[in-house]
Amino acid sequence: MSRIATPATIGDAPESSRPVLEAIQKQIGSVPNIFRLVSNSPAALNGLTALQHALGKGELPPATRERIALTMAEANGCDYCLSAHTYTGTKFAKLEVNEIDANRRGTSNDPKAAVAVEFARALVDVRGSVPAGEIEKVRAAGYSDAEILEIIAHVALNTFTNYVNEALGTEIDFPRVGRLAA
Repeated sequence: MSRIATPATIGDAPESSRPVLEAIQKQIGSVPNIFRLVSNSPAALNGLTALQHALGKGELPPATRERIALTMAEANGCDYCLSAHTYTGTKFAKLEVNEIDANRRGTSNDPKAAVAVEFARALVDVRGSVPAGEIEKVRAAGYSDAEILEIIAHVALNTFTNYVNEALGTEIDFPRVGRLAA
């Protein structure tokens, strides 16, 4: 059970959050607990979904975005996001089990994606203070400046959702995935 109320239905959410929740319901057929929980703050819900929407129109491919989310979830110890992104990574991004395992370990079986995932993990490990050589490594792998910024934005987005879920104990509503052994 979460540490703050999770509206059971869209109608139980604050009125100004309902249109966003209705859009999520229409888009994916359900409203995952993370969104219902965050709906307690219409400002936070709007911020979360606006950033997701904007980054969804970015240059990074969906599979790379899921890879970064999996890396972040494991790095931040977020069981909810591990479960959610294992599900969405498999179902929507078509990631194989061995790729998901690599992503959770902070890399990828795809050489170009590995650089993005490793950069995302490096950002977490040093709280953003990566040396200039890390940026050059990402550029050398073929990522544009826009994509480098998007990787950083995905780290920020996933850090937010990881922290919300861990701080507030969001009830997992996806097939449960456990953390990797240390």
